[in-house]
Parts: sequence; C-alpha cells; structure tokens
Amino acid sequence: MIDHAHDLASVRDATDRLLTGVGKLDNASVTESSRLPGWTRGHVLAHLARNADALVNVLEGRPMYVSGEARDADIERDAPRPLDAHLADVRESAARFQDVSAAPADWSRTVELRNGITDSASRVPFRRWAEVELHHVDLGIGYELEDLPAEFTERETGFLAARFTGHPDVPPARLSDGTRAWSTGREGGGPEVTVTGPPADLLGWLAGRREGSALSVQGGPLPSLPPL
Repeated sequence: MIDHAHDLASVRDATDRLLTGVGKLDNASVTESSRLPGWTRGHVLAHLARNADALVNVLEGRPMYVSGEARDADIERDAPRPLDAHLADVRESAARFQDVSAAPADWSRTVELRNGITDSASRVPFRRWAEVELHHVDLGIGYELEDLPAEFTERETGFLAARFTGHPDVPPARLSDGTRAWSTGREGGGPEVTVTGPPADLLGWLAGRREGSALSVQGGPLPSLPPL
C-alpha cells in the first residue's frame, strides 16, 4: 500500500535539502548550465516551482497544465530570475502543495496528469518526491544519485521498471542492484537481457541521467531506453 502521508513527509525533507543546497549559490551560478540539455539551473528551479503548482491542479481536479506550450513559456519566463526569487518561489509553491495535500480527500481516487496519463491520487506525493530528488541532482551542485535516500532509489527504480514494462521498443530485461530484482521491457519478444549494477547507476540509467557504462550486461547489449 502507498503511504501518501509518509511520502509527503519525504517531499518536505527533500525540498529542505534542495533549498539548503540552492541557498549556497549566487545569482551568477543560477544562470549557468544545469545537467539537462538546454536548461540553466534557473530553468530547473522554475520547473520545480511550476510543477508543484501543476500537481495542486491535479489534486484539485483541474488540468495539470493549460497546455504544453504554456508550461514551457512559464519556465522560460521564470528562469532568468535572481536567486532570491527562485528560492521564494520554490518554497512557497512547495507549501501550497503541502497545504492542498493536507486537506481531507479520497486518496484512492484516480487523477489525470499530463498527456492523458492517469494514476491514483495516493501516488502524486511520490511523483513530486521524484521531481525534487532527481532535479536536485540535475542542478549539478554537489548532490549526486549516490546521495539519494535508499528508499527513494529502490522505489523509483521499481517505478521506472514498471513504466517500461510492455514497451515494444524495450527488449525483455531483468534488472538487479545485487540484492533486489525487477523485470521490464516487452513480453515474449526474444531472449532476456540481464542488467546488473550499483543502485545509483541502475537508477541513473533508467532515469536518463547516466549512459549505463557502469552496468554489467549479459544476454545482449544494454537496452536503449526511450525518453521519459
């Protein structure tokens, strides 16, 4: 069972870590490139703030974003702001998300996210947790995949493995971090590939943050994963 209250507490902790790390930057470093192609650190921070508000929309039954174009325009608009503005926006939008999530609600209900994707409301806090943790890494300010909480790394690995399960472009694969294992890829589509490696490297590959050079592969080449 998904414990949304536990995940909301984890979101708070992750947000606090991110704000502490970002608070050590200056205005110039906010304009520098992040690890995401074409995005500065300001773009990442703007996205995090607008994502919190978008998930408020989801929980309140509104479209996540007005449109993809509006989402992108909001990020471009907010990216050049000074550090203090980014910190305030991330902090205040995170508080709005927590406030809405604290209201009595049916957490078993189905909600709609982007591109027609649906999920249980109870999983929305975990989705936010993933946004905060992975984008903290994307900022390139000293927080790495190895620094992620072990619980998060395990759950996000399982979440992404499930996301690629049945995907026609991903060959059948068994994934292992040495202690846990997951299956992913299309079913009945040829021999199974076994991919093994440290938890951070396995998650990094699944999440598109690492190319997979630290992983061991048996039964074929390392699968090429479609973008998330």
